[in-house]
Amino acid sequence: MTRFVVVVDTQEDFMAAGGALSVAGAEALAKPMRAWLAALDPQETAGVLFTFDTHEEDIYAGSAEAEAFPVHCLRGTPGWANVLDVDLVDPAIPAWRIEKGVFDMWAEDGRMIEDARDASRVPVPRDSFFAALWAQGVADVAVIGVAADYCVRWAIDGLLARGFRVTVPAGLTRGIARQIEAVAVEDFGGRIAVTAG
Repeated sequence: MTRFVVVVDTQEDFMAAGGALSVAGAEALAKPMRAWLAALDPQETAGVLFTFDTHEEDIYAGSAEAEAFPVHCLRGTPGWANVLDVDLVDPAIPAWRIEKGVFDMWAEDGRMIEDARDASRVPVPRDSFFAALWAQGVADVAVIGVAADYCVRWAIDGLLARGFRVTVPAGLTRGIARQIEAVAVEDFGGRIAVTAG
């Protein structure tokens, strides 16, 4: 069985203890996340997509998100950087990236998925990318990252809406107010698999 992997917003501002919007306990995830990504088997992994929460200061100030959270993940700042290097992933596994300006990676029209290793490759529209995965027979997606009750939750919601089966290793995500076990029951009625990994 081949699965796809989505790594949600593992950026300094969320993952580091001193980040602009630090998620409690997220700093301790970096080491096990690195080991998990490094152990992915090319025979069983169709690809890895890294999402990047990406803001511009002048735009963020007027957003609905700014009413709840301080400015964070400003493009090009140290807080925007990913704590997980794409080089952790076996080079035989395709690696991708997508930038998003809101919690929900599916909400904004026109978002493109780029090759995470080769910037010269032509980006692919997000919805076309996932439709192609489905057409290739990839129906299972593992999701890791932060925060379980915000961006991870919305990533899962969009995957389920597109017919994918979703697994979340509980040990590789943290939430702000709720952890993934609660999100799985309260938001998805148990339609996702939460594993111990």
